[in-house]
Amino acid sequence: MPTDLQIEQSVTKLPIGAIAAKLGLGEVDVLPYGRFIAKLPLELLKRKPPPGRRKGPGRLVLVTAMTPTPSGEGKTTITIGLGDALNYLGKLSSVCLREPSLGPYFGIKGGGTGGGMSQVTPAEDINMHFTGDIGSVGKATNLLAALIDNHLHHSNRLRLDQRRISWRRTLDLNDRALRHIVIGLGGPQDGVPRNDGFLITPASEVMAILCLASDFRDLRQRVRRIIFGYTRDLEPVTCDKLKADAAMVVLLRDAIHPNLVQTLEATPAFVHGGPFANIAHGCSSSLATRMSLMLSEYTVTEAGFGADLGGEKYFDIKCRLSGLKPDVAVVVATVKAVEYHGGYSRGGGLDNLKRHLENIRKFKVVPVVAINKFPGDSERDLRKLQKAVEDLGVGCAVSEMHARGGRGGSRLAELVVAVAENGGARFRPLYRLDTGIREKIETIAREIYRARKVHYERPAVEMIDAVESLGFGGLPVCMAKTQMSFSDNPKLRGAPEGFEITVNAVTLSAGAGFVVAQAGNIVIMPGLPRVPAAERVKIDEEGNLLGMA
Repeated sequence: MPTDLQIEQSVTKLPIGAIAAKLGLGEVDVLPYGRFIAKLPLELLKRKPPPGRRKGPGRLVLVTAMTPTPSGEGKTTITIGLGDALNYLGKLSSVCLREPSLGPYFGIKGGGTGGGMSQVTPAEDINMHFTGDIGSVGKATNLLAALIDNHLHHSNRLRLDQRRISWRRTLDLNDRALRHIVIGLGGPQDGVPRNDGFLITPASEVMAILCLASDFRDLRQRVRRIIFGYTRDLEPVTCDKLKADAAMVVLLRDAIHPNLVQTLEATPAFVHGGPFANIAHGCSSSLATRMSLMLSEYTVTEAGFGADLGGEKYFDIKCRLSGLKPDVAVVVATVKAVEYHGGYSRGGGLDNLKRHLENIRKFKVVPVVAINKFPGDSERDLRKLQKAVEDLGVGCAVSEMHARGGRGGSRLAELVVAVAENGGARFRPLYRLDTGIREKIETIAREIYRARKVHYERPAVEMIDAVESLGFGGLPVCMAKTQMSFSDNPKLRGAPEGFEITVNAVTLSAGAGFVVAQAGNIVIMPGLPRVPAAERVKIDEEGNLLGMA
């Protein structure tokens, strides 16, 4: 059986200019990065849609999922395959994905470009350094860190309290040893000793800023607003006070332009931005989504992990801040995930899926279920799950995109078109912004997770009070918790109720425009597993990547 990489390498790719032409773009509209990758300049957003294209933005389809198993449910594969399937039906479609991080690639999951016959290509480049966007985010983050420590070393005219510096350095690799470190050791010439730490680059505020910025000017303003620390009098110190914003934006000057690639079936694919959904807001860039909506009839995008994480943040953060209005939400389910979470018993896997569907409806968006067929799934099990979903009054289709590409998702595409063009969506966020930080956290915990109570540890209480006293109480909340459960306990599977969520830390991302609440034992710098995926990477003597063994 061929590997994903062997399948991807066997398919003839179109030149990137031909992919751009499908969107009505000419040679002067793209910034090529080789033969099969290009960046699209932001000026395109100021143009009128190409002649013959429907007036107004295209239809927006979100792909999310039930609570996953450790190996995932194939949400990216479904997203790509659905884009291909819509084109197969004659709808001009594009897909919008996040850029894969090297953390999962060398950690446990491998690549982030889909699988089987539903992949984006060139996978080797996309999975590795791509156009350098994630590297630019890391450099901009680390530049600010270096300027902070340089300021402490030379003058500290801003009266920074070195104990209250909240800015961390970043690395796009899993490395648990860097979570908590001490820097500045050695002597006076080596800087000021203080506690520090690293987070993985997709979890950084700069990544969130890149993904939520509406244009270049907005990018600069958001960077200027970053609060990286506090004085001894607890006054916040922003990036512009250190005169760091211009240099940071220079490093992001190219990264802000969306990347264009293609699927194996030559569907245009925007791959831009890469925040994780368990520790960040988990959605690709707003700029790429807006550009796709302008140029396509249908835009299919995904949000990370289950609908309680990426889905909720997509609605409450990305859509709210960017003005996006989704037409339909596809919830990916699998036989193995239903069984993993307890099967069809009360509080089990079917109830887990049912709860995600109920949650989608709370945002006034109509859900559709895609049952991702895996090798080994019996027809009996697939029919049982499909009937159970249809008995809930939800459209459902068994999808075989991994094995058959777009044709394997034609029934799902028909359901999506029927829902989207019926005009039933009346999107609205879950909570109002004029409520307090605690009320927003508790609304998410109660309405989305079904928690009985939220417990706040003392550091979280103090930071919430500080955030609200500084005038940031009106920001949305980005919950950081395990992706393996509705609760903050990864071992609590199925559809638990009446549990308690513990919020142990709260941080302010003033530039990104949200407040992060950390629950349970979530970490923002992952560690490698006992047997890292990096051990399975193979490369031949001529430098050709052979993929995972």
